Amino acid sequence: MSKRVAEIVVETLQAAGVRHCYGIVGDTLNYVTDAIHHSDIEWVHMRHEEVAAFAAGAESLISGQLTACAGSCGPGGLHFINGVFETNRNRAPMVLIASQVVTAELGMEFPQEVDFKAVYASCSVFCEQVHSPEQARRVVALACQAAISRRGVAVVILPADISEAMVKHDVPFSVHHTQPVLRPSDDELQRIAALIGDGKRVGIYAGAGCEHAHDALVALGERLQAPIAHTSRAKDFVEHDNPYNMGMTGIFGIESGYHTLMACDTLLLLGADFAWGQYYPDKATLIQVDRDGSHLGRRHPVTLGVVGDIGPTLDALLPMLPPRQERSFLDECIEHREKALATREKEEQPGEGELIHPQHLTALINRHANDDALFTADGGSPMVWILRHIRTNGRRRTLTSLLHGTMANAMPQALGLQKAYPGRQVISLSGDGGIAMLLGDLLTAVQEDLPIKVVVYNNSSLNFVELEQKVEGLLDNYTDLKNPDFGRLAELIGFYGRTVTRSEDLEQAVKDFLAHPGPALLDVHTSPTELVMPPQVEAKQVAGTALYAAKALLSGRVGDVRDLLANNFLNKP
Repeated sequence: MSKRVAEIVVETLQAAGVRHCYGIVGDTLNYVTDAIHHSDIEWVHMRHEEVAAFAAGAESLISGQLTACAGSCGPGGLHFINGVFETNRNRAPMVLIASQVVTAELGMEFPQEVDFKAVYASCSVFCEQVHSPEQARRVVALACQAAISRRGVAVVILPADISEAMVKHDVPFSVHHTQPVLRPSDDELQRIAALIGDGKRVGIYAGAGCEHAHDALVALGERLQAPIAHTSRAKDFVEHDNPYNMGMTGIFGIESGYHTLMACDTLLLLGADFAWGQYYPDKATLIQVDRDGSHLGRRHPVTLGVVGDIGPTLDALLPMLPPRQERSFLDECIEHREKALATREKEEQPGEGELIHPQHLTALINRHANDDALFTADGGSPMVWILRHIRTNGRRRTLTSLLHGTMANAMPQALGLQKAYPGRQVISLSGDGGIAMLLGDLLTAVQEDLPIKVVVYNNSSLNFVELEQKVEGLLDNYTDLKNPDFGRLAELIGFYGRTVTRSEDLEQAVKDFLAHPGPALLDVHTSPTELVMPPQVEAKQVAGTALYAAKALLSGRVGDVRDLLANNFLNKP
């Protein structure tokens, strides 16, 4: 029995586990969307293809399942690219169906023709065109296999005439979901155990590779009486139910996490590929375990690097490690942790009058959100607040753009998470610049009945860029934003909308906003002069900020300097 290529493409995606396909319809995609309409895959009607890729990538990253997005030729296909970069760097399995002009016009500069292979080759694990109808199932199956096994985006370029064509002899290529066990050799494990045995101040640095290894990681901390610091991307997997957790290091981290790494003499890097080399100890023995051998020693020199998944590796390593009784280094780090957490708690206190600290806003969201809520945050200052002030518990998940570092990711990713998890609360911590950039897809939440909760940190500026300029001793230029009342705007779209400008109104507003059964947006006017303080302040940062203050005073911006001092120092508890 003959089948249309578009049907074969959709059938293969469905068999591979795709539940949702995010995108915008268009002429060269018509046969594909018609096939989706007759399948079990649900089409998610977006307003911008970039948002579609963000949404699909978020669903894939948190669920671990293959997702898809699709768009029409030329501009439609190009719009996906930022979301594709984000998804591929997050190692989330996704297939993009990039429909193309008919094959007879390829290479002729036909209207809307784009060389998608050249465009997407650098941000995908697979990128191939279907050159004949008989090739369709094979190419799509290979794309799904690559996305699943290599953890990234696979792009299938599908000319319109081929999607319409019929296939008489369809070879039954299929997709395989494998679960290999990867760990170092026994000899390598013995070498790890020996190096740990030689250490007096042993620390652990846990990365995103520790997903699914929480209990083994805590058992390792107990066996070695060792403090555990973690990367930003490992927050959800390490932070909760862990008495050895010292928090993050890096510029967004906490002083106890920084101290753990800087003061140890032996450091075990577990699935951690943190990019900033200055946050690794220079005089310690470093042992690195990573499932990707190309990651070994690429951020900082290591004494021993081995390949393995963290769970199986720790299961095999733990019996080789004798229990330690000495815990002076652990106690030292715990003391740092208690002081750092006390400081953080002070940061979360309410301001007065019209002064709303973003830390206080985030703490309220954390307090009143559901125990299994899913949180997203825009790149920029909301990314800092979600990492510092949203507490995880083994059921909550947090997502922000830590590898690609893009703006405007939070609301689009919230759409994908809400589609994937309709019974859970999904909260987007959006910057005012980020929400404005892709504002149109708030309409998707209404159209698709997705009850996302969007809180806008409205400081009337590109705040993180402004802070970077100030730390470098520059006057902040071109960062100011003239915003609308986002609460009223949301109401016009069909959201529950509310705007808050005074601290005393905030907690009740947060409660009402989170309790609303449909899509809701809370526009909160937060302090524009709030500083993001790193765990270890460097002299050049102090000097740069002082230089900014001097330039601002000389430029007549006395009020800006006064607010900077008052909001960050004088008015703090």
